[in-house]
Amino acid sequence: MASLLEKVQTLIAANLHALVDEALKKNSLAVIDQYIRQVEDNLEDLEDAAATIGGEVKTLKRKYDEFAAKAAELDRNIDLMLREGKEELAVAAQSKLNSTARLAETYHAQYERQQSEYQKLLDAKLKLEAKLTTVKQEREEMQALLDLARSKELTAKTMQSLDNLMGSGDQDVARMAESIRARLDKASARAEMQATRLDVQMDELLERHTLETQLAERKKKLGLS
Repeated sequence: MASLLEKVQTLIAANLHALVDEALKKNSLAVIDQYIRQVEDNLEDLEDAAATIGGEVKTLKRKYDEFAAKAAELDRNIDLMLREGKEELAVAAQSKLNSTARLAETYHAQYERQQSEYQKLLDAKLKLEAKLTTVKQEREEMQALLDLARSKELTAKTMQSLDNLMGSGDQDVARMAESIRARLDKASARAEMQATRLDVQMDELLERHTLETQLAERKKKLGLS
């Protein structure tokens, strides 16, 4: 369990800026896709562990309630026996009450420990799900940016081919090439505007993550987390 939580904490603490930078540097989303796969695998393990611990919590709580109820009943019966002068029965009942009360305390202590572990798993699950949502959003933005980059590379190659046609000496071919180039210039301008918007969105997303991280650290220092 500790090992699983350690893996999850590592994924939660992953620097998304570094992931994005590495993906952009390699011109590939493989880095982010690998992170997403790791998160999804660990989320599955986390959910299974949470279900297991959650079941144990319910079992321990039920047993504690059962023995606590038995102890309370024995306690009432002992008072009744003493009032009726049944000393021997009261002694036997007191002995049984003591063992029952110890069992109830044991189950209660186990319940509290498992309840604490269960809550840790649930908290980790929520944080990991939030991180997964964020990185998937960033992946979509990066995919759009990379698609635009590839489109611009293709446009550049086409422009070069058109330049060669325009210098071929054939006026009809040159006019056709010029017309196509004008259309490509317009499409390229639109792509640049879209790329600018995506750059702004990416910057805003990463800046928001930074701010959230700073606020989380501040809350931790203030004892609010």
